[in-house]
Amino acid sequence: MEQVATQEEMREARIPLAYRDQCAHLLIPLNKCRLKEFYLPWKCVDERHAYEKCEYELFMERVRKFEAAKRSD
Repeated sequence: MEQVATQEEMREARIPLAYRDQCAHLLIPLNKCRLKEFYLPWKCVDERHAYEKCEYELFMERVRKFEAAKRSD
């Protein structure tokens, strides 16, 4: 996965540094939707699911790399 959102876009969207990863391009519209819908939990479901899936895939990629490095030692 590669980072799609630019630093400028993330700065304009006020994305905290801890969340500026390869999934930030999905977090920007999610946060806009959350603000528009007053953070109602049953709103913005599609955006939230896409963001959480992206984060999960990033996590699994890190786990696979760690396990591969562990096996090679």
